[in-house]
Order: sequence, then C-alpha cells, then structure tokens
Amino acid sequence: MSIRENIEYIRRLKDEAAVRSGRKGDDVLLIAVTKLHSADEINEAIDAGITDIGENKVQEILDKYDSVKPVKWHLIGHLQTNKVKYIIDKVDLIHSLDSMKLAQEIEKRAAKIDRIMDVLVQVNSAEEESKFGVGVDETEDLIKSIRAECTHINIKGLMCIAPLEDDPEDARPFFRAVKEIFDRHEDFTVLSMGMSNDFQVAIEEGSTAIRVGTAIFGNRDYRSEEK
Repeated sequence: MSIRENIEYIRRLKDEAAVRSGRKGDDVLLIAVTKLHSADEINEAIDAGITDIGENKVQEILDKYDSVKPVKWHLIGHLQTNKVKYIIDKVDLIHSLDSMKLAQEIEKRAAKIDRIMDVLVQVNSAEEESKFGVGVDETEDLIKSIRAECTHINIKGLMCIAPLEDDPEDARPFFRAVKEIFDRHEDFTVLSMGMSNDFQVAIEEGSTAIRVGTAIFGNRDYRSEEK
C-alpha cells in the first residue's frame, strides 16, 4: 500500500475508535511520526492530508526543516536541555517535558524570542526504567512548579508511551491512568497517547492525538540512523 492509502486506512480506524469513545473522528489528531524517513516521504504524507508531523530527534528536525512543505512540527522524543535552543523557534508542540530542569531551559529560550511555548508533560505511567517521563505520583507537583515559575510555557496537556505489548488491550490501564490526571485539569486540551500498535485502544481511553509512524511509512531503516 502507498503512503496515501496507509493514511486513509489509519484515518478510518481512528475515526471508528473515536465514535466508540463517544466522539467524532475530527476530535483526534493524527500525527505522522517521520523518524528516519526522508523529506520526500514526509511531503508525500502532507500531500495526502497530513497537517502535523512528529520527530524524535532534534537533529532530524534541523536536517529536514527546510525541505518539508508547510506543516506543524512536534518534538515527541526525549529532549536534552542543550538541544532546546535549536528547536525553540521551529516546533509547535513539545510532547516530552519531564523535568523542572528542562522546563527552566525551555522557559529561558522561549523568553529570549518572546514566545509562549506549548508543551505536554510526559507521564511514565508504567514506571518503565527504559522510558523517560515523570511518574504518575509526581506529575501534579511538576505541573504546579512549571505554572508557578515559567511564564513562557503553556502546558496543553499530557503525553505517554505505553509498554509495547503483544495484545494492545494490555496497554489500556496505562492510558487510563494518564487520562485520570488529564481530567483533573479543565484547561488541558491535548492528550497524546497511542502509536501504530495501540492507537485504537488509546483513543477509546480518551486520547486526542495519536503518533503513528510505521503504519504510515513502513518499517524504518535503522542502519541509516546515526549512532
């Protein structure tokens, strides 16, 4: 199947899952994850109607930025403090804010260009040591601290990455735990949950944004990734 056909298929599944959760398809944003995929492939996805793309690494954003058609950029991978300065004027939403140290750096860089930076707090609801994110019990304290100290950061909601399970149903409790935190904040509008293997379950649990790469572009060629 072509990239366009894959996008159409995913949209259909997305919309069906949204209806099952009592919402409309348009209530859930499809973010195309473009890690290790070329600008040409990204532009093909944009031509097929993709409006938002997600990159895991700052360097990939910098490498592709000028070659990609107008689109909203999302930084969805772990963000090191020393890389913030490179993307503060390029991305529309940072999904992976997980510490006060990173928040302070985003605040400093956003203030320099007089920008309010939209972010999501990344929650590690499964408490996996291999993943970044703040623990469920620490999330509220981080949100309060950011709001108290960072005037150039706008927390739009939460993000999580559920464990990769053979059965997507097994991810449901981890999505549900993050949704419970999300529901405590009436001003939150973005709940970024679900990837290629589990996005339908994530939508059923309340996700408003799914991050799909492999199901759109196919398997990545990791041999080309810089070590």
